[in-house]
Amino acid sequence: MGHYPSPTVHPPRCALPVLLSVPHAGHVYDAATLANAAQGKRALESLEDPLIDRLAWRAIALGIGAVVQPVPRAVIDCNRDEDEVDPAAISGLDPAPLGPRARFGLGLVASRTTRHGALWRQPIDRDQLHLRLAQVHRPYHRAIEQALDALLVSGGQALLLDCHSMPPRPRHQAQLIIGDRHGASAAGWVGAEAARIARSHGFRVAMNEPYAGGAIVKRHGRPKEGLHALQLEIDRSAYLAPDHRSAGPGFNRVASLIEALASGLGQLMLDRGFREAAE
Repeated sequence: MGHYPSPTVHPPRCALPVLLSVPHAGHVYDAATLANAAQGKRALESLEDPLIDRLAWRAIALGIGAVVQPVPRAVIDCNRDEDEVDPAAISGLDPAPLGPRARFGLGLVASRTTRHGALWRQPIDRDQLHLRLAQVHRPYHRAIEQALDALLVSGGQALLLDCHSMPPRPRHQAQLIIGDRHGASAAGWVGAEAARIARSHGFRVAMNEPYAGGAIVKRHGRPKEGLHALQLEIDRSAYLAPDHRSAGPGFNRVASLIEALASGLGQLMLDRGFREAAE
């Protein structure tokens, strides 16, 4: 049934209480997945966030911690809840109401895309789903939880930046969508400061529309406990070449943005913590 690699964990090497999450950068497909791909590898690649893991390099070099998922999103999506399943992708499931993402074919295991249609020759069975949950989905979230808990213990507050890319958008629309689930996954000042930093670096920014945040920020963001989580959706045309697979002229600019968000928000959290401790 196969064995999947563990998430790649970059331990924090600085005092800033920030963690990066990169759930959709995996691009190496096992033979069984490729053999079951009805439309070939290119259709599976359409689910990836290309090179997002490489965009994090400046922040990681600064000492920011990160958890990176090396398993492709087509195998299982770590930005979905465990019960967000689509019977078209998994056989033997009891009928149940579908969530909005699963209804459009983008559940825990994607079944189709608008561009390519059905992704699989045949659905996977429940045992294979449980294997992917045990080896991919749960270890990823466990690694995030452990890293955030350690940051919270040391600093009293912690921030998760969940990094994604979005399809190219029309000119003059936002290049970065910051999602805080309308204030449910992070305090309002966190998202507001993130938007200010991004705009100061020349990026057009929107909040929560059309991406308010998925299962990762929903699960790990608990602002009342000092754990804040933002989802970052970056326009691929801002950092990729026209082939939408390789680095383009804006690559270093976007890498610098992620570094600036991690360092700026992390320092602000430290400053607020110091002020509160002194009061």
